[in-house]
Amino acid sequence: MKLLSALIPTRCLLFVVGWLVLAALGAPRAWGQAGSPPPTIRVSGTVSVAGSRDPVPGTTVQVRRTRSGVAANAQGDFLVTALATDTILFRAVGFKPYLLALGGTSLSQLVVQVSLVPDPVQLGEVKVTADRPDRASINRALRNMKRPAPPVVKIPKKAPPPKPLFPVDTTGPKVVAPSIATSNVDWLYEQFSREGKQRRKVEQLKAQEAAEKAQKARAEYNKSFKDNRGYE
Repeated sequence: MKLLSALIPTRCLLFVVGWLVLAALGAPRAWGQAGSPPPTIRVSGTVSVAGSRDPVPGTTVQVRRTRSGVAANAQGDFLVTALATDTILFRAVGFKPYLLALGGTSLSQLVVQVSLVPDPVQLGEVKVTADRPDRASINRALRNMKRPAPPVVKIPKKAPPPKPLFPVDTTGPKVVAPSIATSNVDWLYEQFSREGKQRRKVEQLKAQEAAEKAQKARAEYNKSFKDNRGYE
């Protein structure tokens, strides 16, 4: 070391150290100006309770830029991939959130130990009474309850009487039962009265005329045959 100090002047050493610091601080700006994305970094480690070093399982490890992340396992271990300029958020129930800014580091892998500070939540005062409310209060509460409306039961309508396929005559003639006395009187009147005798005579003449017409028609028909002896 003494030999190196003797060979290199003190001003040169200060210049080299300053140049390295400026290069480290200007790396993120150089990435932004060049337009190329910053390199990715694998961040791993353990999440524990501050003071006791007990693991905090289920801690949410989230990259704020992409809102994506992972959950710590039962031992509090995690592994997440982010950019060198990202900020990682650690959040767990009952603990204060913790932010880890990577700050544009040039490392490809980073191992950290995150300690979360407990954040106690104070609840309001709760009163527990063992006394049972009186009957009047119970009845008042029951009256104020909204009861569902009873279901409406629809009564089915009576089916109409069946209609006949064909019209039915409901005003038919009335059947009059003949009486014995009326039929006997009519028969005697028909047999012995003058009108009855004339009516029977007219019927006989009509029957005779019909027989003669039939005989003449048969005779005219038989004339068309050569031997008509069997039909005369």
